[in-house]
Amino acid sequence: MTIRLAIVNDYEVVVRGLAEMLSQYADDIEIVELNSKVPVSQPVDIALYDTFAQTQGDGRGVEALIHNPLVRRVVVYTWNIRPRLVEGTIARGASAYLSKTLSASELVDALRAVHAGERIISSDPGSAPLVGGDWPGRAEGLTAREAEVVALITQGLSNAAIAERASLSINSVKSYIRSGYRKMGVTSRTNAVLWGLEHGFSPDRVRIQPQSESA
Repeated sequence: MTIRLAIVNDYEVVVRGLAEMLSQYADDIEIVELNSKVPVSQPVDIALYDTFAQTQGDGRGVEALIHNPLVRRVVVYTWNIRPRLVEGTIARGASAYLSKTLSASELVDALRAVHAGERIISSDPGSAPLVGGDWPGRAEGLTAREAEVVALITQGLSNAAIAERASLSINSVKSYIRSGYRKMGVTSRTNAVLWGLEHGFSPDRVRIQPQSESA
């Protein structure tokens, strides 16, 4: 049975990257919507919530999906597999907490299991690298975690707010800022925001219908 899937994140490049990652599994996964800052508008079996520059699984974004009557199951796709986050998210009604270190085939297998009614929680990947997907700033050499911090800076968040949003320590946030700034060629927060605005780090607001695009 083909799984009807909505991919949800505030950045179009992120949802398109995930769609490309899953494109070779069209017999198993029908991507119904790619949503950036807009609610799911069609019935789907699973909403895949990517946490890049968004609230974590225990935040409002996932809660809204859980209470959306068009969404049957909610899966969080993240690099933060921490017990506190996982427990809070599953308690709210999410069906799975999946690591971004999963390969495309492993991700599809997990989605199949979720669709069949299983509850799937990835093990903590530690410092394992992100496998697939895309993010703003990748072409400029930013890692996914550096890009997330830059995205949150561009949104106007303080270091403390970034740490809370991304579930990072303050020291980790500062480390990503330093390494990101070097790659961006900036030395101040103001210049980092300007760089971010020029390089696609502002959240998008768009719904893409993959079926209509291919028609």
